[in-house]
Amino acid sequence: MSDDQNSSPIASEPSGFRRMAWRFGPLLVLGGAAAVVAVVGGVLIGLNPGVGIVLVVLTCVVAGALLTWRTRGAHRRAGVRPAAMAFVAAALLVFVAIQAVPYGRAHDNPPVTGEPQWASQRTRDLMVRACFGCHSNEVDWPWYSSIAPISWAVSAHVDEGREKINYSEFATRGGEYDHTVEVILDGSMPPAYYTRFGLHSEADLSDAERAELIAGLRATPGLSDGDGGSEGNDDRGNESEDGGEREEREDEREDD
Repeated sequence: MSDDQNSSPIASEPSGFRRMAWRFGPLLVLGGAAAVVAVVGGVLIGLNPGVGIVLVVLTCVVAGALLTWRTRGAHRRAGVRPAAMAFVAAALLVFVAIQAVPYGRAHDNPPVTGEPQWASQRTRDLMVRACFGCHSNEVDWPWYSSIAPISWAVSAHVDEGREKINYSEFATRGGEYDHTVEVILDGSMPPAYYTRFGLHSEADLSDAERAELIAGLRATPGLSDGDGGSEGNDDRGNESEDGGEREEREDEREDD
């Protein structure tokens, strides 16, 4: 058999995993870049980076299927342009498909069962601006809270926020209410992603407003450590009872 017969285009191609990497190299590069964007974007908007990674992998799988169908029977490497077109088409298909996921669409606001006894209406107004977007039953759901995957992040934030502290249910359920002043002072509430890119600008309080809010919260029973709220009232009540008992004993001694 001659050398011409021994050589063929197929025989010169890589095999197995190397063949796949050789054929879909541009698509893998696009997927890697998209994964980086998904992680960074997820951190910026408060979306679990793992969700973004899963969506990118799913997009790459669909794009690979589209490329395989487009180049079926052809043993050649997919160029950058076909790979990019397949990736964009796959991303659109995945985006449309995830809109059917039910999670993130139940924009409920349960009944308000009892708020704190706010020190003033101004204190409540500042709290509504800064914290009620996730920690109340009066959430003003934005338009993008109906578009996945952003809707998943918004719903997760509200669910987690209500679980920890729900000012609309202050009178009927427990929570970390006494940490309110602490988390505002250390800057963890509202979280940075909540006001990033100009979103929820009303929650981005000025230094003067933040100081005014802190003062009001310290004067609101139950919203700061050692605020002397209900426990202080109980202590004062006990002191009054002890004083009354002492007066009764002194009166008895005088009668004797």
